[in-house]
Amino acid sequence: MKELDALSVKEDFWNDPDRARKVLQEKSRLEEAVDSWRSTDAKINELSDLFEMAREENDTNIIREIEVELQSLEQRVREKEITMMMSGEEDAGNAIMTIHAGAGGTEAQDWAEMLLRMYLRWAEKRGFTSTIVDLQPGDEAGLKSATLTLEGLYAYGYASAEAGIHRLVRISPFDTGKRRHTSFASVFIYPEVEDDVEVVIDENDLKIDTYRSSGAGGQHVNKTDSAVRITHLPTGIVVQCQNERSQHKNKSTAMKILRSRIYEARRLEQLEKSDEVNKTKKDIAWGSQIRSYVLHPYQMVKDHRTNRETGNVERVLDGYIDEFIEAYLVQESVLAP
Repeated sequence: MKELDALSVKEDFWNDPDRARKVLQEKSRLEEAVDSWRSTDAKINELSDLFEMAREENDTNIIREIEVELQSLEQRVREKEITMMMSGEEDAGNAIMTIHAGAGGTEAQDWAEMLLRMYLRWAEKRGFTSTIVDLQPGDEAGLKSATLTLEGLYAYGYASAEAGIHRLVRISPFDTGKRRHTSFASVFIYPEVEDDVEVVIDENDLKIDTYRSSGAGGQHVNKTDSAVRITHLPTGIVVQCQNERSQHKNKSTAMKILRSRIYEARRLEQLEKSDEVNKTKKDIAWGSQIRSYVLHPYQMVKDHRTNRETGNVERVLDGYIDEFIEAYLVQESVLAP
């Protein structure tokens, strides 16, 4: 922090705005970490003194208040412990999430939209900024695919726990016979690559198409070819963006996502023999899911990696998924070599 403070007061600090922004972001991250531990330490000392006073006076009311405060403090410390487990190079940065409906037509597409809603609500609760950059609507309902960005401290570290296949079991609202259906959707997470990370992309390897936006955005978007689709021919990676009214802005965002996808693909190539990678390459079907959401004949959400489960399905679908994420991160930290 002292080193960054010294940098930030130099006369030429703002000559390079991008570098200055990163320095301030890192300074802010460190300040938040230090301030958090200092406030936690101060709270512990405060409660300790209060407890001694309450014990001497045999004041059970104050002791009960201390118990409540300690529970809150314990949760705060646990959250800090979780962030310390996210020590990967990209964990503290932003994330790009893609959701794809599996086989099953309208059923799977509706499930993909339910997942999108769940993650948007989760991001809001965690204080992340979420932006939908591309959305391909389903044929009758739901969506075929969606891409969104998550901006915030440790967005990638937390979101990476959600990569995999998600399975839904319910009575289909689209089946007149009211039969039980099983649907699948896949979630992929990519770290947002900073501009100073070198990812070489040859313009000759790109196929760029423009088309009319299929999502919301006003008459202007729907009347012009503002949406952009970029195909990276050597890898077959396809990215799309239709969030902005400007074709130029959509292309810029699509290129940013492409850089992240290529960077992640190259990183995974180096780790392709590891279980962490292999589990994300499974088919969107039976036996490969990381989590099941059962609405019928009973109600339960179960994570098959950690065996963490809950009967409050509606709460989970409303974005309260941190217990699953934290359990997974703890398990991975314990199992790490």
